[in-house]
Amino acid sequence: MDLNARSFEAPDDSRPFEHGHVEVVVLEGRAVSRMTFEPGWQWSEHVRPLVGTESCQVAHVGYLLRGRLAVRMDNGTEAVAGPGQVVIVPPGHDGWVVGAEECVMLDWGGDDYAPTAGLTRT
Repeated sequence: MDLNARSFEAPDDSRPFEHGHVEVVVLEGRAVSRMTFEPGWQWSEHVRPLVGTESCQVAHVGYLLRGRLAVRMDNGTEAVAGPGQVVIVPPGHDGWVVGAEECVMLDWGGDDYAPTAGLTRT
């Protein structure tokens, strides 16, 4: 097997939405996403209208490169993660950017984030 390397600068898929975007690279059937959320972004405000669920139903396994991300689970528990932290977020949550810095996260949870109509796929 040879090294298989790709760049997010030439992703397999790009999904822009208000106050953010996601690039997806697929290597040997495995997806890695780079999620960028601008200050003011909140899943329930900017993505929920596009996917039609009450909360995000995607499981995330991620690493925060920069910025801070808050998450509220459907059961009401909340947590905030920041740069250098690894996170696992189960389905059933809302999320938002904390502060004035954009949040960038690598996500190995799959390529099913915001894949519905209304989002541009390239």
